[in-house]
Amino acid sequence: MTGKELDTLVEAAWEQPGVIGARMTGAGFGGCAIAIVEQRHTDSFITLVGKKYEERIGYRGTFYVASIDDGAREINKEVII
Repeated sequence: MTGKELDTLVEAAWEQPGVIGARMTGAGFGGCAIAIVEQRHTDSFITLVGKKYEERIGYRGTFYVASIDDGAREINKEVII
């Protein structure tokens, strides 16, 4: 299930440069949108999508930025104990 808020976020995300993918996610309790964005476009993405969201919805959205590390690897349990 979706709504105007999530639709706005995802539609605005796809319009931005550097977007590799964007979609809605969640278990149907308000949901969430996720976008994969090239790092060099992160700031402009937040500014432009945030502006479009506020214009259409009437309040500010919240953005969280996550980045990947060195990838999956084996953890030596002796090191963390």
